[in-house]
Amino acid sequence: MARLWRALRRARGWAALAGLRARPDKFGGVSVDLGELRQPPRVERAAFGRWLRESVAQWRQEGRIAVWLRVPILQSGLVATAASQGFAFHHAEQGSSTLTLWLGEGPSRLPGFATHQVGVAGAVLDESTGKVLVVQDRNKTINAWKFPGGLSNPGEDIGDTAVREVFEETGIKSEFKSILSIRQQHQHPGAFGQSDMYIICRLQPSSFNISFCQQECLSCEWMDLEELVRTKNSTPITSNVAKLLLYGYREGFDKIDITMREFPAVYTGLFYKLYHRELPESYRNIT
Repeated sequence: MARLWRALRRARGWAALAGLRARPDKFGGVSVDLGELRQPPRVERAAFGRWLRESVAQWRQEGRIAVWLRVPILQSGLVATAASQGFAFHHAEQGSSTLTLWLGEGPSRLPGFATHQVGVAGAVLDESTGKVLVVQDRNKTINAWKFPGGLSNPGEDIGDTAVREVFEETGIKSEFKSILSIRQQHQHPGAFGQSDMYIICRLQPSSFNISFCQQECLSCEWMDLEELVRTKNSTPITSNVAKLLLYGYREGFDKIDITMREFPAVYTGLFYKLYHRELPESYRNIT
């Protein structure tokens, strides 16, 4: 009876797996999502291993060059089975991991996952007073003055990140005007050794009363821009961008601003933001 019961369980597991869909992509690969298994997923590793082996053989015959396998976190026990057949981790998210298997000739040509994290700061300048908003981080070993900012959320525009982070840290409302600078740093300790893009934006304040977050900031104030340029108590990037901001404040922001325009993407229904120096209208309208 026990043997019959195990056989029935295997049969149910195989039936559930047989219903999975392998979705081809335009690059010659296929994607399989184990989250599509019927719930609860009563799938034994042996049944999964057999299904995967036979499926991979079929995909090879079809000329597929890669397999993308998404595994929900509650089914992570199946990862070892896939790994034994040559699959490797590609990336992980909160609720799942994605494994890949290269079926094409030669070394894998599959793209890696995200290579950079994006941090954004806001240089909020009150043009009526020449003062700029600065903070000192609470959790830094050196309490240097810097522009408020933080990491961009998935799907969040650069300017929106700057405005949000400034408000969360200082209580100041502002409007995005331009990008001032982009710093690229590889092997960033705060990005788990990956690369980091740090973008500083020029913002225009719409409120002025500071109410800073005491969990993140040790201090926050409106500082004269010329004082920020000359102080030794600031980070190197803050000092350099402060000089750039002072130049724009005195000579015209058109000399320093990297502005944004939105265009329709080649992908239906999507749009993208293009950041560049201001283009004269006479050139913008060339057809």
